[in-house]
Amino acid sequence: MLIAYYWQSWKAISDFIPLNTTASTTISIIIPARNEEKNIGQLFQALQNQTYPTELFEVIVVDDHSTDGTAAIVQQFPSVKLIQLKEDNINSYKKKAIETGIAAATGDLIVTTDADCLPGNNWLTTIAAFKTEKQSAFIAAPVVLENNNSLLQIFQTLDFLVLQGITGASVYKNAHSMCNGANLAYEKKAFQEVNGFQGIDNIASGDDMLLMHKIWKQYPDKVHYLKSKEAIVSTQPMKTWKAFFNQRIRWASKAKSYGDKRIIVVLLLVYLLNLSFLVLSVVGFFCSMYWIFLLGLWLAKTMVEFPFVYSVASFFNKKSLLKYFLFFQPLHIIYTILSGLFGQFGKYEWKGRRVS
Repeated sequence: MLIAYYWQSWKAISDFIPLNTTASTTISIIIPARNEEKNIGQLFQALQNQTYPTELFEVIVVDDHSTDGTAAIVQQFPSVKLIQLKEDNINSYKKKAIETGIAAATGDLIVTTDADCLPGNNWLTTIAAFKTEKQSAFIAAPVVLENNNSLLQIFQTLDFLVLQGITGASVYKNAHSMCNGANLAYEKKAFQEVNGFQGIDNIASGDDMLLMHKIWKQYPDKVHYLKSKEAIVSTQPMKTWKAFFNQRIRWASKAKSYGDKRIIVVLLLVYLLNLSFLVLSVVGFFCSMYWIFLLGLWLAKTMVEFPFVYSVASFFNKKSLLKYFLFFQPLHIIYTILSGLFGQFGKYEWKGRRVS
């Protein structure tokens, strides 16, 4: 029933077509970066290709104690403002970097992305038009993973498609707060009105969803999802299984800090369903009939989820990956159980830092 609800909600979102592309909103793009010398130059090239008037947006990079050539590359682009993060021994460097960037921002609309992302040419134009038309205080926008033909990258891309579909559906229906920091926009005044990350700044993760919920409480009718192919930002998948699990554990670690209790119910339901697969596989050693139940549940889960994933994959032009969907189900179940468990009780490594 939950997946059917998400599917119908996702289909109900109209693709945004700007009624008026007259530009007037001033934008500050905030990019927190740590050791991104291999990626950040490509992002700057993409930003230089934006159709939005250059006099209406600025780019601010907050270098988070990089030990590579990130800062040197930023300095090669005179139009980009570079800020070096000074604080150390804090628990959430990314939140501090974003907060520092916003303090220096002159734009009315804050747009955040990551240094390994690539937006299309009409990215800012579409966001600004949507903001003007909807009078949004907070905008969650679409993100897609790039992938090669490796098992790891295909799996990540499919998994991420599901998360993106749930994001769009839940925000559209005002069901619960969900978004991804690689493609967000929010009013600077809204950020200031909720005192930014105050109260959540001790949590290592959650610069996106935890902030979103704070703004939602202030503006429950002004939090929107922008469904437009012109607004899609592509980002890089993790290169190793270890990095992938560390990322997912990092995402799961903020669950216990959600102020939005609506999503806690959803996460608990999803976790218990996946845990039931493990239970059935174990008790099957004592009564083989349970393995038949296990197979039936696996097929049922796939059949229920497939129409939803197909709809989302169509939007992101990733339908070619759907042939792997059935076979990735066991892997998805295992990683959900492990990341959910270690996200609450374990530690993880991120950007060369050990986080507890």
